[in-house]
Amino acid sequence: MKLDGITVIDLSMFLPGPHFTLMMADHGANVIRIEPPAGEPSREYGLRMGEHSVWFRNTHRGKRSLRLNLKDPRGKALLFKLLARADVLVEGFRPGVMQRLGLDYETVRAHAPQIVYCSISAFGQSGRYRDKPAHDMAVQAMAGVLGFNRGRDGAPTNPGLPAADITSSLFALSGVLMALLKQRSTGQGDYLDIAMHDSLLAWTPNYTGPVFAEHRAHDVKQERNWGGAAFYNLYRTRDDLWMVLGGMELHFCANFLRKAGRPDLIPLCELPPGPGQQPVKDFLTEFFGARTQAEALAWLADIDVCYAPLRSLLDSYEDPNTAERGMLLHDADGYPHIGTAIKFSREPAQLRFSVPALGEHSRTIGRELGYTEDELDALARDGVI
Repeated sequence: MKLDGITVIDLSMFLPGPHFTLMMADHGANVIRIEPPAGEPSREYGLRMGEHSVWFRNTHRGKRSLRLNLKDPRGKALLFKLLARADVLVEGFRPGVMQRLGLDYETVRAHAPQIVYCSISAFGQSGRYRDKPAHDMAVQAMAGVLGFNRGRDGAPTNPGLPAADITSSLFALSGVLMALLKQRSTGQGDYLDIAMHDSLLAWTPNYTGPVFAEHRAHDVKQERNWGGAAFYNLYRTRDDLWMVLGGMELHFCANFLRKAGRPDLIPLCELPPGPGQQPVKDFLTEFFGARTQAEALAWLADIDVCYAPLRSLLDSYEDPNTAERGMLLHDADGYPHIGTAIKFSREPAQLRFSVPALGEHSRTIGRELGYTEDELDALARDGVI
């Protein structure tokens, strides 16, 4: 696999860091999860299947767990021995915590110059919001993207996905892989400061037209992505389900409207999103409102239009295509796993479905570092491991 031979020391928690290192583990990296004495919080979050929560199983499969008290000097010494052999360190604490622990980048670099050290935080290691506590939704609000999620009443609503967590996880993976590429030729690591807030802003090039060109905030309900375009919108069907039209290119609009007997509306689809397209939206509202979702799908089946039924996540995972693409897998005990979206043809991922118990590998890792059984007994007795 692509990452065979890469060792990752993961001190992060919750979603961004663990998901990022999961992608590395799925492609062969040796990921050692450093857990605090109480364990990774997601072990206990949400619904469980067997011994593990669904969340934990789908962010920690294929990793090894070392339960370690980093406030004890012996725990820190053990970590430094690990880092001397490792390639990557990932942490997701609030800025300043690693420095207080004596594990900041400069200190680590002095012991392990090859380490690619990645910090993931809400607002980054600098700037006026550096010390502001936040999880995903608050970061989305500060970045200005939560305000795009507005119901038909115009009121903002909770986001459907943790976009700040997701984008920072992907940028962390990209940055670490870049640094590892350089490390292979120089032997030197680097420091990555990944902010969830930065990560969201970096994904807004298709939204920043009004901001940059006209120095104005979005009029959300009149703009393309959020209801201003007739053919980029949601419509209720007669059976109180929903249909989604998801492509506003003129040929899609024309294909639909010609079959519907309303070619007169095609010119309105050439207008910018907003009030000018309202007659088309009114027609589509009436059109879908007169049909069940099944009838609408049958009507659309033979024309080239971007459309979809509005489905639940359950529907999506039960769709045979999900399994065909390897995005729904099952381990030997029958527990479901989310597959990997990174698909190589020559060296595909090989998911290791084992999920570690808290501290399951502490003694094994200690032996690999040269600790004797007596030393490990003492560390365990004193709560260091």
